Amino acid sequence: MSASIADVADPLAPVHPGEILLEEFIRPFGLSPGRTAARLHIARPRIEKLVRGQTPVTVDTALRLEKLFGATAQFWLNLQTRYDLEMAKRALTDDIATIEPINAAA
Repeated sequence: MSASIADVADPLAPVHPGEILLEEFIRPFGLSPGRTAARLHIARPRIEKLVRGQTPVTVDTALRLEKLFGATAQFWLNLQTRYDLEMAKRALTDDIATIEPINAAA
């Protein structure tokens, strides 16, 4: 896998679950995104967008991936939640920094 400009600029950038799906599951099993979609009984564009990081892992997709690959639906949803949280932290850092916490002792 070749590194993108964004990866070189930020080597600790969060990894989208779709990239993990492609690199750790689809390719090692000798599948293509299209063949994976067929086995999951979903439209090919849905998986293609997922592996390109253009759409999230949904509960529906997670359940289907669990059945196909054996990794639990919770695994897939945790990957998505961690990715979403990290992306939100990066996007909201400045705004969140201005929030004054409530002092519990007051």
